[in-house]
Amino acid sequence: MVLALPMIGGMVSQNILNLVDIAMVGTLGHISIAAVGIASFINFFSFSIIAGISAGVQATAARRFGEKKFHETALPLNTGLLLSLLGGIPISLLLYFFSADILSLMVNDKAVANEATPYLQIRSVVIALVGINFAFRGYWNAIQQAKLYLFTLLAMHSMNILLNYLLIFGHWGFPALGTQGAAMGTSFSIFLGSLTYIFLGFKYANKSGFFSLMPSLESIKRLISLSSPNSIQQVTFAGGLTCLFWIVSQIGTNEMAVAGILMNISLVAVLPALGFGLAAAGLVGKSLGENNPIAANIWVWDVIKVASIIFTGMMLTAVIFAPQILSLFLHKQYLVQLGTQPLRLIAIATVIDGIGLILMQALLGAGATKRVMQISTFLQWGLFLPIAWLLVTTCNLGLVAVWFAFITYRIIQALIFILYWRLGQWSTIKI
Repeated sequence: MVLALPMIGGMVSQNILNLVDIAMVGTLGHISIAAVGIASFINFFSFSIIAGISAGVQATAARRFGEKKFHETALPLNTGLLLSLLGGIPISLLLYFFSADILSLMVNDKAVANEATPYLQIRSVVIALVGINFAFRGYWNAIQQAKLYLFTLLAMHSMNILLNYLLIFGHWGFPALGTQGAAMGTSFSIFLGSLTYIFLGFKYANKSGFFSLMPSLESIKRLISLSSPNSIQQVTFAGGLTCLFWIVSQIGTNEMAVAGILMNISLVAVLPALGFGLAAAGLVGKSLGENNPIAANIWVWDVIKVASIIFTGMMLTAVIFAPQILSLFLHKQYLVQLGTQPLRLIAIATVIDGIGLILMQALLGAGATKRVMQISTFLQWGLFLPIAWLLVTTCNLGLVAVWFAFITYRIIQALIFILYWRLGQWSTIKI
C-alpha cells in the first residue's frame, strides 16, 4: 500500500483532472468534445513509443536496487531521458506539421477536424517531455520513492486546472481560447512537471548517478532491447484506441463524442489497477534482484487480493450511478442515454480487467516485455478491432455492441496473463 497508494493517487489525480478538462470543454458543445477526444488519442498514439521506455527504466533500476547496487540505479534513468529526447523531438515535428492531414483521414466531420487540428498541434510540442516524465515515473517506483511522483503530478495538474479555467473561458482578463486554451494549459503543466522531476532528480538521485553516469552504447542498446517490446505494445494499444475512434466515427458524431467520454472514464477506472500493478512490478524486480522468485510470486497475489476489494467497490458504484456520472460530462440527455449501457458494461468488466493489468505490469517488472507485447497486440488487432469493424459496417450495430466486444477482449487478455504468470517462465529472465 505504501508503494501503490502514491502511484494510484498520482494517476487518479491526473485522469480526474483530465476529466475536469473534458467537463470544461463539454460546455462548448459536442463538436468540441469530439475534437478533443480524437486529438487526444492521436497524441497518445504519437508519444506511446517513447512512453514504453518507462518499463525498461523501471525493470532495470528495480533489479539494480534489489542487487544493492544503489550507485548505479540512475543509469537507466539517464539512458531513458536521452532516448526520450532523441525519439520525441522528431515525432513532435512530424505531428505538428501534419496534424491537419492526419485528422482529415481520421474524421468525416470537417467541423470536428478543424477544431481538433490546433489542439493537436499545441499538444504535440511537448511529446519529448511526456517521455521524460514517464521515465522518471518508472525510476521513482523502482527505487520505492513513489511519493515524489505523486507530489509532482499534484503540482502539474493543479496548474493544469487553473490554466484551463483561465484559457478556455477567458477569466481574469485572459483570452477565451476554447479547446486551444485546454491544449495550452495541459502542455504547460507537462513542462512544469519535467522541470520538477529534474529538480527532484538532483536532490534525491544525485548519489545514484543522476546526470553523472553517462549512458554507454551498451546501456543504450540494453534499454532499447528491454523497452522496445513495451514501446511496440504501447504504440499498438494507442493506435488501436485511435482506430476504435475512427470505427465509432462511422456511426456518427454523437457516438464519437460519447466514445471519448467513455474511454476517459475507462482510463480512470483502470488507474487503481495500474497503480497496484506498478507497485507489483517494483516488488517483483526487487525480489528477482535478490534472487527470490518465490517472494516475487507471493507479492503479486497479495497485491491482487487487496486491489480486488477496491475494484469491486468501483464496479458497483459505476453500475448504479452510470447516468449521473455521464451527466457530469454530457449535457444532452440523449447523449447520456447513449453512453449509459456501455459504461455499465465497462464497470462489470473492471474486476477481471484490473487483475489482468496487475499481472501485465508484474510481467513487465520481471522483464517479460516481449511476451506481453505479443499477447496484447494480437488480441487487440487480431481479435477486437476486426470484430468491432464488422459490428459497425456489416452488422450495422451501435455503440453498445462495440463496447461489449471491447470488454470481452479485455477479459480474454486478463485470463491469458493469469495463465502465463502461473507458468512461471518470467522467473528465469535476466536483465
